[in-house]
Amino acid sequence: MSVTIKDIANICGVSPGTVDRALNNRPGINIKTKMKILEVAKELNYTPDHTARSLAKGRTMTIGVVLFDLHNRSFSQLMNAIEYKSRELGYFVDLVLTDKDPEKEKKCIERLVNRKVDGIILFTVNFGEEFNRFLKNLKIPIVTICNRVSDDWLYIGIDDRKAMKDAATYIVNKGYKKIVYICPPLAHRGKKNIYTQEERVLGCIEALQEHQVEKGPVIILEKDYIGALDAIDFAGNEKTAILCACDYYALEVMNYLKARGLKIPDDVGLMGFDHIDVLKYITPKLTTVQYAVEDMGVKAVECLITQIEKGDSHHVPLLDYKIIEGESV
Repeated sequence: MSVTIKDIANICGVSPGTVDRALNNRPGINIKTKMKILEVAKELNYTPDHTARSLAKGRTMTIGVVLFDLHNRSFSQLMNAIEYKSRELGYFVDLVLTDKDPEKEKKCIERLVNRKVDGIILFTVNFGEEFNRFLKNLKIPIVTICNRVSDDWLYIGIDDRKAMKDAATYIVNKGYKKIVYICPPLAHRGKKNIYTQEERVLGCIEALQEHQVEKGPVIILEKDYIGALDAIDFAGNEKTAILCACDYYALEVMNYLKARGLKIPDDVGLMGFDHIDVLKYITPKLTTVQYAVEDMGVKAVECLITQIEKGDSHHVPLLDYKIIEGESV
């Protein structure tokens, strides 16, 4: 039979409330009494009854997380931060992956609601008023991350347009006259929620217009973006740089350029976006845009739990970013 708080209270000669304060590190308890309770709990191998706690609080102490996949290292870093912060605040995480399928995403969200999660962190591919109504009808706290749905939902992210505008400006200031912009998700414009990627490409276009780069960016949105690079003449008179919507693409491009015998940055410049943690192993060091993806996950958890426990939410400013100067531009 498992040990209960009441058992510990009887052994220590205190009330169950005092035991609860000791076990959960709450104030209002004598330090000597607290140490005695913790010692008895350890001797008896006490483990919390999460089901009883959930019933007492009227919550399952579970957060649902909806993500595309974990192929991009930045998503893995984001998920690690979400799980760590949730556990720190006493919540478990129920993760579902949608493979960027809008219908699968809706079914995943409904599954989480049916499993009685207390709230959802949502990285969505759905958009529009119909989807917005779908979320409202769920009557559950939701925080959106990276892709916006509407102003009805708290949003955690960065100013992607300005960040990419700054990245493109950085490249232009290095003397590059031709910019190749790689972002395969743009092929789904109007079909899926690609808010982040739409903002980034607009930032790139705005930068080139402001700096009077006449041709604008050569935008590659093919799924086989590596194959599409075969049509690019890197040996011409125009100094060319490739700007990628994320580091994942940039690393693939780097391998391609090396295999083609092109030197980075002597023959072609290369810049990414995200500053994923594996870049420390890459040569040449990739120039990229850094934002605190872990902070994004932490903020999402904190805001969601505030909604769950207090019934309200507060505006969260967009997170900071900066350009990390490497050796590739």
